[in-house]
Amino acid sequence: MVLVGPMGVGKTTIGRKLSKVLKLPFVDTDSLVVAEHGAIPEIFAKLGEEKFREFEEQALEFALRAPGIVATGGGAVLSARSQVLLRDSTVIYLATNGRHIGSRLKGGKRPLLKDGVEAWRRIYEERKPVYQMVCDFEVDTSGKSLATTVAEIRELIQSK
Repeated sequence: MVLVGPMGVGKTTIGRKLSKVLKLPFVDTDSLVVAEHGAIPEIFAKLGEEKFREFEEQALEFALRAPGIVATGGGAVLSARSQVLLRDSTVIYLATNGRHIGSRLKGGKRPLLKDGVEAWRRIYEERKPVYQMVCDFEVDTSGKSLATTVAEIRELIQSK
């Protein structure tokens, strides 16, 4: 199962909790990229976004080799190669109304969010159709507890 959605929506947090509940391994593609290539802001600064997206594709391909829960970076779905890789997985799009995103992004070092919440909103609106295109299920996380979101995802995948 793969979790996709905008930056700061909680893919990693939800993924970790799902992995415990479902007793499956958890992998975060951003963590794989960092372990292999260094900090994401440095990759963007030194090598550019295009190179980062290549690393992200490689991390996704690696993560999908074994059963488990995979949390992707917010832009992982942009790559045509990643979209193809996702076809054989159950993909959950974690949607949000964005009301709480400002507090989640404070103090972060996300290279695409230099302009803050407004940049986040613009990027999310641009990517939303792609998230919807690649997903099997859409789960709105707005105003829900972690436990409620995890229970909803669990219910969806068990009914599939």
